Amino acid sequence: MPSDRKILITGLTGQIGHPVARFLALDNEVWGVARYSADGSRERAEAIGVHPHMADLETGDYGDLPTDFTHLVHFAAWQGPAPDFDRAMRANAEATGLLMAHCRHAEAALIASTNTVYRPNEDPWHAYLETDPLGVPTAPHSPTYAVSKVGQEAVARTMARALDLPTTIARINASYGPNGGLPAYHCDAIAAGHAVLLRSPDQSPYTPIHEEDLAGQVAPLLDAASAPATIVNWCGDETVTAEQWCALFGERLGIEPELSYYDLPGSQPGSAADPTKRLSLTGPCTVGWRDGMVAMLDQRTGPADC
Repeated sequence: MPSDRKILITGLTGQIGHPVARFLALDNEVWGVARYSADGSRERAEAIGVHPHMADLETGDYGDLPTDFTHLVHFAAWQGPAPDFDRAMRANAEATGLLMAHCRHAEAALIASTNTVYRPNEDPWHAYLETDPLGVPTAPHSPTYAVSKVGQEAVARTMARALDLPTTIARINASYGPNGGLPAYHCDAIAAGHAVLLRSPDQSPYTPIHEEDLAGQVAPLLDAASAPATIVNWCGDETVTAEQWCALFGERLGIEPELSYYDLPGSQPGSAADPTKRLSLTGPCTVGWRDGMVAMLDQRTGPADC
């Protein structure tokens, strides 16, 4: 993807959308769609060179949002603890189709999905492949999330073909950085002396990817877009357990992490993904997990005295 493009990013105020938009805005005209309901959120977008535009993706109310974007990058997603499956499908699946229709003249679309679309494998060390069976694993924080993201993928695949809109559907696995993500929330809990809740059994493997790598890989993933859609795991190169990164945080902070395990029927016992296909499209990641997580810890809590 060349520079000087007109890019629409959704979920601009979210964990991933903001750092990706900041990176892309260095060389492109970037518009950020969000509700901008939090104080200062619009100003924060403007500070990184983004054109903020308030819209409601769930209802399809875009206001006067332009239609001449060259690229669409869709991160916005709804999650919630209530079992509101109708809203989840409307906000995550239907909204994706409406958005792709609005951007039907774009050169390519990147639709962010999640590793939790995979049917749980009994082996916690199984690295999920793009061709593995899909299912509806249960997430304790949002019981509707996984099934609505499966629905989102179906809608995105259909729209890619119906609109002849080249599309990449990228299943994110444990994104993290100073702006948030699962490892960041574990880091915060340990720093505050709170227990970290992990999945059972006593090893929780992931393939975490730093926000800098996410930002740097947007362009090659857009270049790989096709109709029918390209499906790829958007994960890091290294398999790491949550226990490992919690131990790293504890060592740096001088705190013994308190780990607590849950056994939720239907949840994935492990959440590592196979990065082979992504590597063929983007090349290797640039941020190793240890360096990335130490830098993240320092930025969220201040440098440790060690």
